[in-house]
Amino acid sequence: MFNPVELFVGLRYTRAKRRNHFISFISLVSMLGIILGVIALIVVLSVMNGFHKEIRERILGMTSHATVQRADGFMPEWHIAMRLASENPEVVGAAPFIQAQAMLTHRGVVSGALLRGIDPEYEGRVSKIAAYLKNGLKLDDLHAGKFQIILGVELANVLNARVGDKVTVVVPETTATPVGAMPRLKRFTVAGLFEVGMGDYDRGVALIHIQDAGRLLRMGTAVTGVRLKLKDMDRAPAVSVQLARDLPGLYRVSDWTWEHRNFFSALAVEKRMMALILSLIVAVAAFNIVSALVMLVTDKQSDIAILRTLGMSAGSVMAVFVIQGVVIGLVGVLVGLLLGVLLAINVEPIVAAIEKLFGVHFLDPSIYYISRLPSDLHWDDVTTIAIGAFVLTLLATLYPAWKASRILPAEALRYE
Repeated sequence: MFNPVELFVGLRYTRAKRRNHFISFISLVSMLGIILGVIALIVVLSVMNGFHKEIRERILGMTSHATVQRADGFMPEWHIAMRLASENPEVVGAAPFIQAQAMLTHRGVVSGALLRGIDPEYEGRVSKIAAYLKNGLKLDDLHAGKFQIILGVELANVLNARVGDKVTVVVPETTATPVGAMPRLKRFTVAGLFEVGMGDYDRGVALIHIQDAGRLLRMGTAVTGVRLKLKDMDRAPAVSVQLARDLPGLYRVSDWTWEHRNFFSALAVEKRMMALILSLIVAVAAFNIVSALVMLVTDKQSDIAILRTLGMSAGSVMAVFVIQGVVIGLVGVLVGLLLGVLLAINVEPIVAAIEKLFGVHFLDPSIYYISRLPSDLHWDDVTTIAIGAFVLTLLATLYPAWKASRILPAEALRYE
């Protein structure tokens, strides 16, 4: 524990005017470096969190939190599985689906797609597809028996198909004919378009009524599986294990963290690497603290020698300079945290104001799916940044403080 003398002298050195103004300049640069580093870390990580949240919501708007399937992908007793899964208190919605790879053709253009049969009555309980439908289309407009299809906007552009056009859907099922086995195909009417803002879905997914999918794929009343929406999607892995244990028979329960694990793992690695790179700003500022304190120790050699002759111990001298470095670092960290949090919370309106003022777009809507800078401030990130920056500045003070404690009074005062 520091004695008041060390605290008084350390704070006095911090406030005192320097004989060498360059030392004051280096101290100011060190503090500004810490402030800028902390601000950059908080703002960039918050923006990355915002992008990750936006992407995750868009992906989960088309997929489900968890999926129940049989090993063979054929589930005739889906009503039972859906009822049993819905009894779990963590499950807030369930919907059957049929899914298969298909080939779509229109006016000589061919494109592959994931054909998904949905039940309009249940689909809204597990996905946000209704929010992505364009031109006033509703899920209730998708009727069984009319063989209607809803295309992603990019898929429709590739096929050059518009609402009302007929597209031919070819599935990997064969039909015996007098000339041999022929692939099953059916003409569907384009009933509408959807736009998620993710190329994988806008370019590669087509939606039809689940009954039409069952007829086309000869599945009868069976489905591919049941999609589930959970109360807390972050608990999806644990809930999936529980559902797999509770459901009878050979069911496989997968969750969104497993189905998209490579993508979300890549995002997590990207965030860690960005944090590491930006931490170098704080590290450089910490090295500046080392430089400033080393020069200060050299400048104050005679003062240190006098304090030693008055009875101050080497440990107390070390504490004086540790306090001075900690004050510089602490002020830098606190100011950086305050400004960083304020900027992270208001980054979207600030960027919008800058774009309006200068007439520019940082994220061109015609190029990027997300045309704004979303920000999602995580207080655990703020805490980690504050602790990390403070520890770096504390470590930076140790060598100069140790060097000050090693000064011998007789040597320092020899030529005074």
